[in-house]
Amino acid sequence: MVYALGFDVGGANTKAALIRSEGDKVLEVQVASEYFPIWKKPQKLPRLLLTLKEQLGTSRIDVLGVTMTAELSDAYQTKREGVHHILSCVKTAFPHPVINVLNTDAAFSSVEEAEAKPLRVAAANWAATGWVVAQHLKDAVVIDVGSTSTSIISIAHGKVSAQGKTDLDKLFCGELVYTGSLRTNVAAIVQSIPLRGGFAGVSSELFAQSGDVHRVLGHIDEMSYTSETADGRGKSVGAAMARLARVVCADTEMLTESEIHEMARYIYQQQLKQITKGLSRVYKFTKTLTPNEVPIVVTGLGKDFLARKAAQNAGADAIIDLESLLPKQAVLATPAVGVALMALTKHTGEPIRWT
Repeated sequence: MVYALGFDVGGANTKAALIRSEGDKVLEVQVASEYFPIWKKPQKLPRLLLTLKEQLGTSRIDVLGVTMTAELSDAYQTKREGVHHILSCVKTAFPHPVINVLNTDAAFSSVEEAEAKPLRVAAANWAATGWVVAQHLKDAVVIDVGSTSTSIISIAHGKVSAQGKTDLDKLFCGELVYTGSLRTNVAAIVQSIPLRGGFAGVSSELFAQSGDVHRVLGHIDEMSYTSETADGRGKSVGAAMARLARVVCADTEMLTESEIHEMARYIYQQQLKQITKGLSRVYKFTKTLTPNEVPIVVTGLGKDFLARKAAQNAGADAIIDLESLLPKQAVLATPAVGVALMALTKHTGEPIRWT
């Protein structure tokens, strides 16, 4: 029996996955997630990692894999500082297992290698998602819509085939679209909103975020709205409507529920366009992958109401829910599951199969 633990250390959410295997077969997958805005208390990260392990109900860890995006947080002056701090926290929490750090080549670096070349491991969690899909599909495009951003990952000939390695590279080619299911400022999606026969400009204040849009439209429930709200108030539909009204410097006494609902629908359509545009740019760069030739795999919190809809808008002929390839619980923590599975594969020296 082998126990593999994987961490995806994000700036706002940190996720963990535990895989228990015997021989080349996965017997059990468990995942855990905590909302942890690292910029507030970065020194608490070691305790958080141990808490996640405890939630997974194991004291035994044979192999450990880690990936991260939290190094971009403004808790750190540079990504180098962020990578060093995150790895230091992992070592503090887990001094005994060998720590495998995912790099942007969809392979592992040692902690020493990662500290020497931090940009090779910074923001590499997309590579874990791509690696997992590549174990099942020879050619595909993955759309992973998380709470904060969207990753678009190309798979060609059974390998991750990314044009960009860093976040900056990916922003150039469309592989990273900074729009997500919960935490995107509405003002980063639209600059004006149709209202009462005209277009009202929007405030650039953080009055409402994408989670409010999707709460009003019924795409998510209160339990799925895991991030903080812009005003620190509740996550009911009524509270979300009040925040959306504020985007046009109004309130729920000035606007009707119908008007706010139509505002949400418009913002949603514009967010879909952001993802579809990124997808089109990825196709332009890859050239060999087109929506009518390879399937699009959708995953993440926004897989149904953002990733799938964007894929349909792009003309995709085949759309595959990652849940059809992996256990259901793995879909909301795919990078953590991916690094755990990669570490397990490295440890056993053979491909691991889902039972």
